[in-house]
Amino acid sequence: MEHSDNKVPQRDIDSQRDIMDMVAERSASLAAPPLAFVDTYGCQQNEADSEKIRGMLSKMGYGFTRDEAAADVIVINTCAVREHAEMRVLGNVGALTHTKKAKPSQIIALCGCMMQEPGMADKIKNSYRHVDIVFGPHVLWRFPEFLLQALTQKGRFFHTEPSDGVIAEGLPSMRDSGVKAWLPIMYGCNNFCSYCIVPYVRGRERSRAPEDVLREARELVDAGYKDITLLGQNVNSYGGGSGTDFADLMAMIDDIPGDFLIRFMTSHPKDATEKLFATMARSEKAARHLHLPFQSGSSRVLSAMNRRYTRERYLELIDMARGYMPDIVLTSDVIVGFPGETAEDLQETMSLVEKVRFDALFTFIYSKRPGTPAASMADVATRAEKQERFDRLLELQNAISEEKHAAYVGTLQRVLIDGSEGEYLTSRTSGGRLVRLHGEPSLIGTFQEAHITSSNTWALYGELE
Repeated sequence: MEHSDNKVPQRDIDSQRDIMDMVAERSASLAAPPLAFVDTYGCQQNEADSEKIRGMLSKMGYGFTRDEAAADVIVINTCAVREHAEMRVLGNVGALTHTKKAKPSQIIALCGCMMQEPGMADKIKNSYRHVDIVFGPHVLWRFPEFLLQALTQKGRFFHTEPSDGVIAEGLPSMRDSGVKAWLPIMYGCNNFCSYCIVPYVRGRERSRAPEDVLREARELVDAGYKDITLLGQNVNSYGGGSGTDFADLMAMIDDIPGDFLIRFMTSHPKDATEKLFATMARSEKAARHLHLPFQSGSSRVLSAMNRRYTRERYLELIDMARGYMPDIVLTSDVIVGFPGETAEDLQETMSLVEKVRFDALFTFIYSKRPGTPAASMADVATRAEKQERFDRLLELQNAISEEKHAAYVGTLQRVLIDGSEGEYLTSRTSGGRLVRLHGEPSLIGTFQEAHITSSNTWALYGELE
């Protein structure tokens, strides 16, 4: 696939910019600037999408609030990956009937992956009648148009037509932090893991052109961002055979002058290559951190998940990455309780964790997603059995994390100070390990040397040199 095949024409982006100007004039005519509240659920890609929504709202003259009752526009950006997130969204949307009743002019918009699920738009239409705008990820770039409709016309507006997805360049973004930035490099997914709804709601893989990614990366570096995370549902498949693969793109970003870190997520093992690990190893700016989800230690379960690699191949990749970067920090995702998983399968997952010794593990109990192949698979384990397995795996990983963190005590680490938390400054090592420090807030956004003095399962503690 060529990079430009799914690109929104510039004239259409310009049309949305014209609408932003129209709404901004309308906002300026009001007695007080209108306020917006943007609430985000789910992954880093949703966070990046919300940054664009806030950017467009800012261009349209909106200020921002965390108080739903004070907001003139509420945008809820939703996640479809797990049932729990959906229930939270629907509960919070239902509660907005009170703010809408108190402020009938309030506009409520729902967007994101949930809105592309089969039947979800109808559910919102029939059961949540206080919602004014519903749209999916594919048409996020048209948000100014949708908002203007809601401001000037009576009715409710639904835009959830099926789509393979597009790439929209040139939209404004408003980021929360001046230190860390999300940089999407591709959208969608072609993997169709049997448990995952993402390919159905975000469409097929499509990669941004290298020149567009590099332009935005340079802008972020020039603006002072020090920690840039390249985003995609599967960054390892960036380029789609166009001639520039993910390792090439990383090398290009590494050549940008400046002192900053390059991170990336999410990375699929089936497309992880020796070229990528070699590129990371010789890169000046690539963080020494690899997040490589394995999902199960059982090759039988991996086959049922349609992951397209085996336990043995995954372990080969870990050995290869460590061969190039002995100091690499490894993190991963794992699903417990996939349909058909047995106690023996869980033991294979436990043994893989013991063998690899991840620095941290993100562990989830399988969540049934209607419309995916796994939703119709026979399930042999009870909810209680799945919880017991989850707890055992968590206990194992917590012990490993505590031991690995303890090995940092007494070392000197270069850290990026990225914020504050109570009495501490927060910072991260190149490997992404959280380090809490005492220091002046003026240090936020700077690299410093820290002596690690103590640790626990989840964090390191240190003193500035």
